[in-house]
Amino acid sequence: MALILASQSPRRRELMGLFGIPFTVRVADVDETMEPGKDPYDQVALVSRRKAFAVPREKEDVVVAADTVVVCDRQILGKPETEERAYEMLRLLSGRDHQVMTGMTVLHGEQCRTVTEVTDIHFRELSEKEIWKYIATKEPMDKAGGYGIQGGAALFAERLVGDYYNVVGLPVCRLRQLLGEIAPELLER
Repeated sequence: MALILASQSPRRRELMGLFGIPFTVRVADVDETMEPGKDPYDQVALVSRRKAFAVPREKEDVVVAADTVVVCDRQILGKPETEERAYEMLRLLSGRDHQVMTGMTVLHGEQCRTVTEVTDIHFRELSEKEIWKYIATKEPMDKAGGYGIQGGAALFAERLVGDYYNVVGLPVCRLRQLLGEIAPELLER
């Protein structure tokens, strides 16, 4: 029985290391496009499911897949394609509440569980200058919503309600629960 992480995210790899269980990374090549107007809560779960089923595996393997988005004013904010888009995202989040949603799927044999974890965040008011200074670090460019809470954007978050690690990209407490339900023998190693 192998543990497989279906993600190329360095943050997810780091968080999987908290379990102390050897795992391999297999990148899922799936369309992560979300349909406009559809519920992001369901959409992010669907993408994680697609990722889990897309990676090669043996029947006894355990696959963990996740997808994270930021939602503000019913807009889904993925990874910004340009610095200008990162600016638009951070300007939208400035002084406002938003949610970080991570869809997570654990697949083991015939068993499959998919959940969506939601964390509420409030950003303080951000100046144009500090937004551009943050963008200049390049940190926003590979992160949903254009920010990394574990990096420079920690200075922006006034309040956080929910799982901090969900905002980083992998709700590890919820993952531990799912692994305990689906593959308890994995956790006993």
